[in-house]
Amino acid sequence: MPRSLKAVRPRIVSLAPSVTSILLALGARRDVVGVSKWCKDVVCVGSLPQVGDCWKMDVGEVMRLRPTLLIGSVPFAADTVAKLLEQPVAFLALNPRSLADIESNVRLLGRLANRAGAAEKLIARMRGAFAEVARRASKMRARPRVYCEAWPNPRISSPPWVAELVSLAGGEFVTRPGERVSDEAVARANPELMILAWTATGERADRSRALQNPAWHDTLAVKNGRVVVIRDQLLNTPGPPLMQGARELFRAIHGRR
Repeated sequence: MPRSLKAVRPRIVSLAPSVTSILLALGARRDVVGVSKWCKDVVCVGSLPQVGDCWKMDVGEVMRLRPTLLIGSVPFAADTVAKLLEQPVAFLALNPRSLADIESNVRLLGRLANRAGAAEKLIARMRGAFAEVARRASKMRARPRVYCEAWPNPRISSPPWVAELVSLAGGEFVTRPGERVSDEAVARANPELMILAWTATGERADRSRALQNPAWHDTLAVKNGRVVVIRDQLLNTPGPPLMQGARELFRAIHGRR
């Protein structure tokens, strides 16, 4: 009698920190046989082999791990993915845009790792964390205008899920999320707070570039020195790290822990 699908343990190579953070939160560490070079900046991956990312990797090194499933995320380098698709292994690319999409990804990864119940518990925990931030924000009078930046050149605003978290945390996201934005557009929006969470830079985003930008001299954020750096992994990782990210947004918006 063939074994049930539920009894088969996958061998997953995670090519995105968000994927790794979700799988480890689900208790699926034993199913992960490799991770991207960025995952260690988000979660503790111990001695798991690091195999580059969806932009650049040694495909042979990946396949030596004998994966049954590769999971990455958008954006990625088309030529790198083309090489992966030539291999005899399933490849899944996630592309969440909203908090609802992130929940869907948690459920999907839960099913793939035979941890559907754990996925529902993680979703409930994330919802609870966001609801607590929203509860605290509801007690605040002001809803400051907020500009969140994911990259400075070309200038790109933070992803749509960050816009949702800003709203939950009691702010008003003033640009179109996840899109290129001009200095002039930000200046016209006149944010009261600027948040810098530059991708793959940790806490190294440079406040001085915003404070010294001539186009932004007259914005309330710059006039009042309200330019805040938040560790990028807490906002740019669509998974469990967003719980702490939401709390950091509340702190930045309202000046409270």
